Amino acid sequence: MKLRSLLAVVVWLQPTWAFSESCRVVGISDGDSITVRCSDRPQERVRIAEIDAPERSQPFGKAAKARASELAFGKQVELEVVGRDRYGRVVGKVRLPDGTDFGREMIRSGLAWRYLSYSKDASLSSVEVEARSGRRGLWADSQSPTPPWEFRRNKTNSMKQRKKRRRN
Repeated sequence: MKLRSLLAVVVWLQPTWAFSESCRVVGISDGDSITVRCSDRPQERVRIAEIDAPERSQPFGKAAKARASELAFGKQVELEVVGRDRYGRVVGKVRLPDGTDFGREMIRSGLAWRYLSYSKDASLSSVEVEARSGRRGLWADSQSPTPPWEFRRNKTNSMKQRKKRRRN
């Protein structure tokens, strides 16, 4: 019984098999999250694989969303589903109508980082280095902006501290 339960959990946790399909981008949440409609299925939120863009409340968060909109909103794109994240969102790579990789272009624009914890494409690091040296996007003002994963961690820690103070 335990083995069967363990097997069920392992199968459930396995990422969705990679496949590709044509979808229309119907929404942009931020620089690394879009909403697509594929075929006749309901629209679905997609987390762009391998990148992390500034949060909306971070410096350059609005610029990242604007660039994402400029690149993809209303366009027919090729979505390669590579899995699901811990929130159940589709994680995927998006190819724009001209063949450009959406995530790579966000990094090239200086409006996203290579998300090292989840990225397998080492070539994205050199694209990020080029954006830094070209002082594009978030690299224009500073060589060390706060990455979104640190921003989220700091925000979470601050919220925990405030809750703790209220209880005391």
